Amino acid sequence: FMCLEFSQVNNLGLRRLYDSYSFEVIPVMGQVLARDWKSYQYLVESIRQFPNQKKFAAMIRQAGFGMVTYENLTFGVSAIHSGYKLLKVVK
Repeated sequence: FMCLEFSQVNNLGLRRLYDSYSFEVIPVMGQVLARDWKSYQYLVESIRQFPNQKKFAAMIRQAGFGMVTYENLTFGVSAIHSGYKLLKVVK
């Protein structure tokens, strides 16, 4: 299993900067480029509702995956999560 998701920026200063950008710039860009403020506002809000990296890794483990890891990209703006599940072959 591999998943690239928006995640949580851990550095408080960078998180504040990213939050300002997300809430003040992304919806405006959505309005200007796609004439759709609400969808881009929803996108920003839904990203904040997604579990942080550690919680999402725990959810993957709970689903039966092993060797679960994640790698932060761009200071945690996004992260790649991975896990492995071996299935028994029944003959």
